[in-house]
Amino acid sequence: MASHDDSVQSAGPTAEGSAAGFPIVGLGASAGGLAAFESFFSGLPADAAPGMAFVLVQHLAPDHKSLLTELIQRFTRMQVFEVEDGMRVKPNCAYIIPPNHDLALLNGALHLLDAGAPRGQRLPIDHFFRSLARDQRERAIAIVLSGTGSDGTLGVRAVKAEGGMAMAQSPASAQFDGMPLNAIATGLIDYELPPEQMAAQLMAYARHAYTRLSAPGAATGMAQDQALQKIFILLRAQTGHDFSNYKPSTIQRRVERRMAVHQLSDIGAYVKYLQHMPAEVQALFRDLLIGVTHFFRDPEAFKVLEEQLIPRLFESKPAGGLIRVWSTGCSSGEEAYSLAILLQECMEKLRASYAVQIFATDIDGRAIAVARAGVYPASIAADLSPERLARFFVLEPDGSYRVHKGLRDMLVFSEQDLIKDPPFSKLDLISCRNLLIYLNAELQKRLIPLFHYALNPGGLLLLGSSEGVGEFGEMFTVLDRKGKLYQRKEGLHGLQRATLGRLAPLMPAVPAQPDPALIRGAGKSGYAAKPPLRALTEQTLLQHMVPASALVNAQGDILYLHGRTGMFLEPAPGEVGVSNIVKMAREGLRHELAKALQQVVAMPEVMRIPGLRVKTNGHFSVVNLTLRPIVATQPDAAGTMLYLVSMEELHEAALSAPLPAPAAQDGDPAPLHDASLRIEALTLELRAKEEYLQSTLEELGSSNEELKSSNEEMQSVNEELQSANEELETSKEELQSVNEELATVNTELHTKVLDLSRANNDMNNLLAGTGIGTVFVDHQLRILRFTPAAVQFINLIAGDIGRPIGHIVSNLIGYDHLVADVRAVLDTLSSKEVEVQVAGDRWCLMRVQPYRTLDNVIEGAVITFADITETAAAREALRAANERLLRLAVVVRDAHDAITVQGLDGRIQAWNPGAERLYGWSETEALQLSIADLTPADLRAQQQDRLERLGRAEMLPPAQTQRLTKSGEVRHVFIVSTPLLNASGQVYAVATTERATPAPAP
Repeated sequence: MASHDDSVQSAGPTAEGSAAGFPIVGLGASAGGLAAFESFFSGLPADAAPGMAFVLVQHLAPDHKSLLTELIQRFTRMQVFEVEDGMRVKPNCAYIIPPNHDLALLNGALHLLDAGAPRGQRLPIDHFFRSLARDQRERAIAIVLSGTGSDGTLGVRAVKAEGGMAMAQSPASAQFDGMPLNAIATGLIDYELPPEQMAAQLMAYARHAYTRLSAPGAATGMAQDQALQKIFILLRAQTGHDFSNYKPSTIQRRVERRMAVHQLSDIGAYVKYLQHMPAEVQALFRDLLIGVTHFFRDPEAFKVLEEQLIPRLFESKPAGGLIRVWSTGCSSGEEAYSLAILLQECMEKLRASYAVQIFATDIDGRAIAVARAGVYPASIAADLSPERLARFFVLEPDGSYRVHKGLRDMLVFSEQDLIKDPPFSKLDLISCRNLLIYLNAELQKRLIPLFHYALNPGGLLLLGSSEGVGEFGEMFTVLDRKGKLYQRKEGLHGLQRATLGRLAPLMPAVPAQPDPALIRGAGKSGYAAKPPLRALTEQTLLQHMVPASALVNAQGDILYLHGRTGMFLEPAPGEVGVSNIVKMAREGLRHELAKALQQVVAMPEVMRIPGLRVKTNGHFSVVNLTLRPIVATQPDAAGTMLYLVSMEELHEAALSAPLPAPAAQDGDPAPLHDASLRIEALTLELRAKEEYLQSTLEELGSSNEELKSSNEEMQSVNEELQSANEELETSKEELQSVNEELATVNTELHTKVLDLSRANNDMNNLLAGTGIGTVFVDHQLRILRFTPAAVQFINLIAGDIGRPIGHIVSNLIGYDHLVADVRAVLDTLSSKEVEVQVAGDRWCLMRVQPYRTLDNVIEGAVITFADITETAAAREALRAANERLLRLAVVVRDAHDAITVQGLDGRIQAWNPGAERLYGWSETEALQLSIADLTPADLRAQQQDRLERLGRAEMLPPAQTQRLTKSGEVRHVFIVSTPLLNASGQVYAVATTERATPAPAP
């Protein structure tokens, strides 16, 4: 029997997970994975949405940016995202793991975790597959693609244990076949295909697995039960194991999953498929026995074992003593080896040597073979501390771990069926975790007494978190209710209920002959303290003077018999079990005994019923019945109420003499004849009443049996509810923590809403304050929103939102291709600007741009109108001024006279061609000179005075002066100077016109 990990589905599927209504597919790959991913997504249909989400997990270099997202986007029409922390999974999308992170799924959202292991030792595929299985359960799908190593193998086991589906790339099509081969070796892969064929098979599976059967095609309850019985017959015929006592819900879930694998919608068709395909029987058998386990599963239970129970095993054992442990349903051996590690560590702490034998059994021969080999993948490093990994395991060349020989020698693995094979005995500890939950109540009732029998007195029993001993609580003492840890006890009820041929007396039995050792001994025993004659006298009195008696419990189960009780009790017909005094009571005693026992149990006081007529061997005996409550005094059953039933036969001497019959007169036989007739009639009437009473008692017994069965079922339900209550208490604490986090998140979101509202108000005021008219349109050119300033250019009202912009009358003059321009912008994604005249002799600048979201997605266009009337007027004035300046420039350029401009500091700022011809300096050279450089030394003071007077805006008459040429020649010139004024009337420069004149006569 395989032990199952995380198989208790008390919480049901997560609200955001399975309830989302679509499967989530995890694809794991390593080396060569890119080609496999491309082939997989190329196989998806282009004309239909797959209806599921895909999460890609690949071994990536932690220090290199991954291009996987961009590459995958080329081969699928789905949206492809690189995972961000907390990203919600949506159908018809693909999600890529980022480098240097582990990925986990919780409540339908992806979460990133920092890499928890050094580079080269990380197993991100196993990590994600496990979280996928826990979160999505039957909606989890695991696909293992090309890669080296064994990453993904344990994840496949987890997915299959939760009822999911697993695929692996065919090794022949894989560039590196290490990962697919390890996954296939588990025997749990449903489909082995090339990547390009996986998509079609995946969608066919999803249509059958996640769609409810229609009413006409669904099997009726009776037909379904009959089909399941046939499946049990086929399994028993081929595997030798009977699954008819397993819980139907578990069997049905596994069968439905196998039906989905083969795309069969009718369970009758699946039965026929099993009959013709023996390999499918083995596949179903493996699915029923999926053993998902790992080292030190359920750390809290193992912590209690390590700190409390394992040391207790050694306390009662001398050094060198033998400790025997039985691990039932050990699956592939991880839990058995975990127990061995704890025992070995405890012996090392005690610095003592003990002989330890661990018997590990399972119904699955393949799992036992794995356990015997003791070789496990590298992923076990996540479940073991580095110290234990180095102490008890040896690293193999291929990266796997082999159990150390010293630890392996402590264990004996064997294939065993708990239901039909004999148990081990004289055990100190039995570990049976997550096995009973798969068995029905009847089978559980057979196994708990079996465990009690197999354990030594005071032995320990470890069950799963949702399991219990049920109605056999009197056999075990609870050591840790939450951890489901029990200790065997020798209680009064436990000894009788075990009924394995070991019924033990609950009171000290008196031997038939006095024991000479007791007579001669001088010990402290009660018998040893009595003189021989006294013991003989008491013994004779007990045998001959004390009436036949029976010690019973409240249910009437016989615990001890004294004296000859055969006159009053006889074995009840049917299956022999625990002897019940009411069922064994003879005719005439049964009814009164049952009623009296009920009364004594309800009110514990002595009850006597005299003169009962009990039928014994063809005649009736008169019996006095006495019931006496007593309290058990044994240590293991202190305070238990028992009842002593005494039955004393009354002999003829003790009976009152009967009244003498009237003497019959001679010749008068009529009274005797009438009396005989009367006696015969009364006898018949009495016989009829006795038969009626007997029938009533049998019906009552049948009702009691049914009530007892119902009570056992209610006890089982109560245990499950108790377990669920404990889990709910744990969940309550977790939910409280989650609620606090949600409150914090809610406060943050409330603040964000306020910020967004304020930002929205600011944006509205900003758009209104700029005076720029803005209109937002979608791809169909429907108006989404507009600002108040836009109504100056297009006649818009609030009711126009949603209307095409081409239907709106505008105030634009001479511009009628607005719609064409907007469509061109959306087609080319290039902006467009147009200056348009507006009614009222106004101008505006119209700009059309694509509307881009934060994700760089085009969702329409933005049309803006900016009033440029003043700008247009200024531009026109500037154009006119430029024309005038151009004309003046032509005059200056073509004039024969030298025209210059000088700053108030005398530096030359302008120099026309006439000046270049007159003085010989080029324009470039002249701009580096001052007017003083052109004036002879003797005239420079006069020139400076003239410049100062012009700076004061004085108008000077034309004058005759001298200038120096580039060659040093002095030239006589006639100069006209004019001060230049700015807009405020200030002189900022001086303009001169100079013409060469002949030298004056001396």
